[in-house]
Amino acid sequence: MGNIVLSLLVENTSGVLSRVSGLFSRRGYNIDSVTVGVTENPAYSRMTVAASGDNASLVQISKQLNKLEDVVEIVELEPGKSVCRELVLVKVKTEKDSRQDIISIADIFRANIVDVSKGSLIIELIGTTSKCEAFLKLLDGFEIVELVRTGLTGLVRG
Repeated sequence: MGNIVLSLLVENTSGVLSRVSGLFSRRGYNIDSVTVGVTENPAYSRMTVAASGDNASLVQISKQLNKLEDVVEIVELEPGKSVCRELVLVKVKTEKDSRQDIISIADIFRANIVDVSKGSLIIELIGTTSKCEAFLKLLDGFEIVELVRTGLTGLVRG
């Protein structure tokens, strides 16, 4: 099993996300995450797709995506040659005793406390997937009320 992260420059038209995700589902490829946003040119969107599968499937993904009309360019975001980030928002239940422990964990990871209430904290963390996973693992002993992750987004260096 392997992983691949692709950055697709696509025409900013209705249905492009559906066509790309449909290609994955028709062929049985697994999408780990997908993010989409408009680029500096409003005619195009940048789509970051993280996928996993056997090596043969991963090679086929790029070939199949190249056949789609809406896809203008595909670039593999390779580790070390690209910058990839993910956003995590996590709401953690707090009590008087645990609040400082949770804040200390957030500080270690340079996360931001974006909401404070009597019974919970919402923490924002931006970083690599491994950083986000390590952060969430340290919160394992606390009650996570809600959690949301954006999935990867990235660009090639240079």
